Amino acid sequence: MKRTRGFTLIELLVALAILSTIAILAWRAIDGMSRTQTITQTRADDLRRLQSALGQWTADLDAMIDTREIAPIDFNGQVLRLTRRDPMETGLDSRGIRVVAWAMLNTSEGPRWSRWQSGPLRQRDELARAWQRAADWASGRMAVAGDSGNAGNALTAPTADSAIALVPAQGWQLYYHRGEAWTNPQSAADNQPPAGGDSYAPNLNLPNGVRVLLELPPAGGALQGVLQRDWVRPTLEAAP
Repeated sequence: MKRTRGFTLIELLVALAILSTIAILAWRAIDGMSRTQTITQTRADDLRRLQSALGQWTADLDAMIDTREIAPIDFNGQVLRLTRRDPMETGLDSRGIRVVAWAMLNTSEGPRWSRWQSGPLRQRDELARAWQRAADWASGRMAVAGDSGNAGNALTAPTADSAIALVPAQGWQLYYHRGEAWTNPQSAADNQPPAGGDSYAPNLNLPNGVRVLLELPPAGGALQGVLQRDWVRPTLEAAP
């Protein structure tokens, strides 16, 4: 009678060891793929957020308008304030203008390049008050809807105002292009009134270009280092 030979204990242990090794390698490969996918998705989200912020920055500058009531654009080293056409404005209807501000704010998640905007403005006194609220928001004295970083402040802005923390950043710098050079917006030369005494001639107070240098976080973001973005005024005419 023929005997059926089975596996020995040693053979079973070897097989189990091989299967365990394969399982560990497979788990590590799957875990590595999952981690890579998570990192890639996070960086893609950060990049889209940065592109969206820069797109809004360009749109604000493109829509900049001189009201002849206040400076169309002003940077005091902390906050950039400007007046722009309302984004809902059409050729047949205008809801008014808006005051927009950009600043670097400290939030619960760290420093963020942030944007504030007023509701549509139609009256001169509304414009002056919105201009001041923009400065108060940048200095932390004004809380608005969506601005969690300033939620504990006593002052509350009108519900039409809104603010959002956009992208992580360590700092920023601005330069204006006037004449043939990039200059500091706070320099004496850049604050000189136009010749002739008309300080609010059309487009005379608008710089030819605006350069922003955005210092991105040193690690963990989609991009690192200093990001430079130059804007040129759409109505700028070529030099003769």
